[in-house]
Amino acid sequence: MSESQVVSSRSPRDFAVALGALGVVFGDIGTSPLYALRACLTAGGSVSTDAPAVLGVLSLVFWALGLTITAKYLMIVLRTDNRGEGGVLALTALALSEGPWQRATVVTLLGLAGCALFYGDGIITPAVTVLSAIEGLEVVAPQLERIVIPVSIAILLALFVLQKRGTGTLGKLFGPVMLIWFLTLGLLGVHGIVANPGVLAAMSPHYAVAFIPSHSAVALLVVGAVFLAVTGGEALYADLGHFGVRPIRIAWFFVAWPALVLNYFGQGADLLRDPAAIFNPLFHLAPTWFVLPLVVLATLAAIIASQAVISGVFSMSQQALQLGFLPRIRVVQCSADAMGQIYVPLINWLLCSATIMLVLSFGSSSNLANAYGIAVASTMVIETSLLLTLLRGRVAVFDRLFFWFLLPLAAIDMAFFVANVAKIPEGGWVPLLVAAGALLVMRTWTNGRVVVSDLMRREGRTDARFLARVAEEPPARVSGVAVFLTSDATNIPRTLVRNVQHNGVLHEKTILLTIATERVPRLVGGSRVSAKAIGSGLYRVVAHIGFMDSPNVPRILRDAERRGLGFDTQRATYFLGRDDVVIGNRPGMATWRKQLFLFMTRNAQFAAAHFGIPPQRVIEVGGQVEI
Repeated sequence: MSESQVVSSRSPRDFAVALGALGVVFGDIGTSPLYALRACLTAGGSVSTDAPAVLGVLSLVFWALGLTITAKYLMIVLRTDNRGEGGVLALTALALSEGPWQRATVVTLLGLAGCALFYGDGIITPAVTVLSAIEGLEVVAPQLERIVIPVSIAILLALFVLQKRGTGTLGKLFGPVMLIWFLTLGLLGVHGIVANPGVLAAMSPHYAVAFIPSHSAVALLVVGAVFLAVTGGEALYADLGHFGVRPIRIAWFFVAWPALVLNYFGQGADLLRDPAAIFNPLFHLAPTWFVLPLVVLATLAAIIASQAVISGVFSMSQQALQLGFLPRIRVVQCSADAMGQIYVPLINWLLCSATIMLVLSFGSSSNLANAYGIAVASTMVIETSLLLTLLRGRVAVFDRLFFWFLLPLAAIDMAFFVANVAKIPEGGWVPLLVAAGALLVMRTWTNGRVVVSDLMRREGRTDARFLARVAEEPPARVSGVAVFLTSDATNIPRTLVRNVQHNGVLHEKTILLTIATERVPRLVGGSRVSAKAIGSGLYRVVAHIGFMDSPNVPRILRDAERRGLGFDTQRATYFLGRDDVVIGNRPGMATWRKQLFLFMTRNAQFAAAHFGIPPQRVIEVGGQVEI
């Protein structure tokens, strides 16, 4: 089969997947026309709609989309995947796998910071997108202003309530709805451009360059507002594993990018004709008869954009949990067919509470725009830094070329970050505060786990020492299979040591099971399992899984049976450690952080539920650990 035949045979599927990508990948950036241009032209509190200002801002938006989204993400970042997966955690895991140990701490901190910042973005995106869509009612009838906030809250509350049902059937509508939304944006843009085609001159970078010195008093604030046009660009990389490079590029180049550019230029043309349109440029661009349908369509697009961000937060939380950055929390699988459809109740209701509080506190999308952007800008800087670190260590010719090409684009990311720093006093502190709290939780949990694991390891025994003790003082042997979970694949866990010491019994078949999470998203078949006998009826099973795999212990043991374990584990009894962590005087963590770790430990999900173990087959072996 020729290459052209291969391409043509794949094209129908690629375009179908690209349709789905419109609903998930481009939902956030696709709703930016609701508020971005207005925020740019009202930055600093003064309204400026003269030709130099409008053309300068349009040029900045045009080149921001071209350089940040098209050049950086579409052409470079999407090429660097972790076995098909993207996102800040996948990139962090890849950088840790390829990089030297000397920079592991810095890379880990960058990854955790990027992960934490995504939580900040997750509370603002639903608030600003839904609120800006409902504000279109004010264009229909100014007296409807009083119902904007109640209606926005009702929609957001319904959105979060429905999360437990998954996106399932409803998710199939996301792509078609967003296709209609982007086509509408493009047609409205053409409508405005036809009335004033001279606005297309803003595609020249001359207007962007000339804008900065001529508006020096507000230039930094305007650049920060221009960044609103590219928020959501990081989703291109985060959703790479769901759709693949080719469909994402098809959706961007053929639908999203042209529609966004046409709409921004159409809004600009309309503003040059009627400066009063600055109140709500997108809805003012529409014919009077179409404003109300446009409000409905914009609301649907905002819901889809919010859903995409919420689902992304759920997915990232699961990855962080698997990598050991978060305590065990309940994760509900919403679909038997789609592993990516999950629901995390705790995270859902935290996001819901924070989002509704933002709507009540800020009151309008214009005010929320001041809080929006700093988290995304910081995430983009972190992703670019990790990518530069990764590419710098590679020797392939294309990787070296991408490294040098990425450097000036990194400077643009930094400029956006600096511009958004100016928003911190006016609301940008909100996502940063949320991110700081999330980062504190993750660092406290990881540090506490290291301390506890080290203390527990000291109470364990080497294989040789334990087997020698069993030979010298044989315990009573009971029939059946016992499974002891342990994070240390080199020693005998203290749960088994204590069981032998205090109960004086050892099962005929005893399995020491270690589940090792690798720095790759998924492994073929879900896990790689090895099993070996170590003597006296003891067997060590080590299962390697990806950070997006589910650690299902019964399934792992069935794999071990096929790989040499040699006996049935269906009726095994599982021994889990349930230690009481108490605060002591050990150095390494401040007392208040120990108290936080203690709170998380006591409220973590029951280990049996996390590992898919039937609770009726579990015996807990407890003890006390002083940190």
